Amino acid sequence: MKLFVDRNEEMNTLEQEFQRKESAMVILYGRRRVGKTTLISEFIQDKNALYYLVTEEQETQNRNNFKNMVADFIGSSLLKNASVENWDILFQELVSFPSSEKKVIVIDEFQYLGKSNAAFPSIFQKIWDTILKDAGVMVILCGSLVSMMETQTLNYTSPLYGRRTAQIRLEQIPFQFYHQFYPDKSYKELVEYYSVTGGVPKYIELFQEYDDIYQAIQKNILNRSSFLYDEPNFLLQREVTEIGSYFSLIKTIAAGNQKMSKIAASLECKQTGLTKYLKTLIGLDILEREVPVTEENPERSKRGLYKIKDNFISFWFRFLYPNLSYLESGHTDLVLSKIHQHLVDRQISYVYEDICREKMWQLNHSQNWPFYFSKVGRWWDNENNEIDIVALDPDDNNLILGECKYWNQTVGLNVLTALEQKAKFVDWHKHNRKVWYVLFSINGFTEDLKELAKTREDLLLLR
Repeated sequence: MKLFVDRNEEMNTLEQEFQRKESAMVILYGRRRVGKTTLISEFIQDKNALYYLVTEEQETQNRNNFKNMVADFIGSSLLKNASVENWDILFQELVSFPSSEKKVIVIDEFQYLGKSNAAFPSIFQKIWDTILKDAGVMVILCGSLVSMMETQTLNYTSPLYGRRTAQIRLEQIPFQFYHQFYPDKSYKELVEYYSVTGGVPKYIELFQEYDDIYQAIQKNILNRSSFLYDEPNFLLQREVTEIGSYFSLIKTIAAGNQKMSKIAASLECKQTGLTKYLKTLIGLDILEREVPVTEENPERSKRGLYKIKDNFISFWFRFLYPNLSYLESGHTDLVLSKIHQHLVDRQISYVYEDICREKMWQLNHSQNWPFYFSKVGRWWDNENNEIDIVALDPDDNNLILGECKYWNQTVGLNVLTALEQKAKFVDWHKHNRKVWYVLFSINGFTEDLKELAKTREDLLLLR
């Protein structure tokens, strides 16, 4: 069952652009399966819209297909039977056709036109400047190859640079909306499903018919004929060359090597040789570089760690890629057994920390503290001290420290005591600050900790 969930901000942007008196050009892009076409379909369902999906055929075939769609849209049998060799004629016919409603022109997978003809962005620039810009229409250029869309439409060197009136990079759906997809699931089950599907609508949809996360994994990922069995390869093969090098890099990070030096040592290469690959994967939203939230100059920080940002990619490289030989030889049960043993400690517990940090922003606006913080993230030092949540309020020197425990047992006083000890190592406004504490637990708290929390304004417990 397909549901349209979240996307309020994006829909508002599209509606605002539609309401412009002058023409609008919106660049909409994002990774595959993230819901771009669904967003567009929802937006244009009550509008006078022409939607064209570009294929990977040659430009000539796409132009002819587009011509037929324009002919149907304006009801012109003459155009349909004509031979048209220039794109501008088609757009001129389209905008010249009288209509009481504003026209919306959608070109989905726009990047394939530029791929088949490198000059096409220049061709479309001329079409925009001479035909579309003053026609009072709305144009949406959509694409799923992120690097190619940025090159063709957004970069300074692109002929279309400066023409767009808005741009939307569609991200994965946040955890806070997961209950709308799975209304019958418990909070703990929602965390489990999110830890694998990671906010990608297509993956969420595939998992909806299964009552158990492990059954969903077995049917949708471990099965060699399943949709997601080779998904990372499909996602990367059109974005990058040297796909083997990228796979090796992601696998190394998934295995726990997050420092640049450790990644290079594991791959037996120089650190300088990794920069290009890391930058590309960050640009594709697969990786992110994380630094302690207290760092004043994050770009120059020597404590940077590389983390897999995409939950599904993380799961796949932790549990499938190292075990492909077992799966290919038919030993699915063995791989599923490994997932049963380690899904919580190697995947869910880390994702739960991300969920808690996301929750902190919601709490920030709910008057849980007599101030508002402006930054939240993780913290660590060179002495192996780590804190899951650190939130900073530099205006009034407030510091929030928190831990996130995805445990089978309840969280007790020992966790709070350990956190209070680690607070001494956080070198941020050390001599002039107020420290607050927050504890997240998937299975609740001990009675003595709950009683203590009633007496302390600086302690917040969240199950």
